[in-house]
Amino acid sequence: MNYLNRYLNDESYMADKHKLGDLWIVYTKSEDRVYYSSEINNSLCFTAMEDNASVQMGLKDSGNTPAGWQDKSFYYKKNDDVEWTELVFENNTTSLITLYEGEKLYVMSDSYNSCAVHGDGTIDECKYYYFNISGGKISASGNIMSLLNFTPVLPNYAFYQLFKDCTSLVSAPDLPVTTLTEGCYKSMFSGCSSLTQVPALPATTLVDSCYYQMFLGCSSLVSAPELPATTLAASCYSGMFTNCTSLTEAPELPATTLAEGCYSDMFSGCKSLTKAPELPATTLVKSCYNYMFRGCSKLNYIKALFTTKPSGTYTKRWVSGVPLRGTFVKSSATTWNVTGVRGISGIPILWKVTTA
Repeated sequence: MNYLNRYLNDESYMADKHKLGDLWIVYTKSEDRVYYSSEINNSLCFTAMEDNASVQMGLKDSGNTPAGWQDKSFYYKKNDDVEWTELVFENNTTSLITLYEGEKLYVMSDSYNSCAVHGDGTIDECKYYYFNISGGKISASGNIMSLLNFTPVLPNYAFYQLFKDCTSLVSAPDLPVTTLTEGCYKSMFSGCSSLTQVPALPATTLVDSCYYQMFLGCSSLVSAPELPATTLAASCYSGMFTNCTSLTEAPELPATTLAEGCYSDMFSGCKSLTKAPELPATTLVKSCYNYMFRGCSKLNYIKALFTTKPSGTYTKRWVSGVPLRGTFVKSSATTWNVTGVRGISGIPILWKVTTA
């Protein structure tokens, strides 16, 4: 397939043309796929905010092709072009596409296959597609699921490191799927140091590592998306905002039942954060808060209602590097002695302690 064609002779389309707009047909080796304009025109879109903005795709190959991997084809069009042209990979990268201020680049795939596969869940056996966005600033919009042929189902590790280190990316596209899978957004925007606008994350039930290090190193990010999830999973938020040095306000964390490593390193290195989100869970689990606020050098308020005695098992070095003085609010149901838990893996030594 080299491009998508507009197709105007389908009877069902002609009957509903006033509702549906243009109809497109995609020619593939195995089957045809029909799109209406309302779907295809919401493909992932890159808009140049400045001249000389560049977009390129690449394929990261560790040399050990994991089981389940299938190559994908991607297609693009610029501005109001009708034809979609295939992105050709040579030596695992495509040619740079340069945009000038105001120009748009749309990208989609005719394949449902994942953009990334972890053979055994490790980097050593991993293969994935990624974007390289450089030069002038670029804003992303549209539906990220255009890269999966608009399927409503996320494969495991679907968008692993998709925009990693895209230092010219200032806003993220929509992530509309509410049913997540293991590692689906892992490290997706890690190192995007110019990112200031992030997508809504509406899922209420999480899975292992789904948001792991998703925004790590996004040093321009001032505010975080709402995180409404009440059902957590292992490492689901681990490292999510690590080293987001401009983050001034943390999102609410409503879950009352924790999972192993769920919040570990979540705000580590957030040097502009002054107040922690309320932590309503009463029972701690292994590694749940480990390193959570490490290096938060302006943090001076924590309200944590756990009745489990804090220790290196649950709260290892979680307040290492916070200011000398602040306020810690504990639950009135606690039975452990405050004096016995003072330190970087409990309550900061000089902090005032009050009871909720």
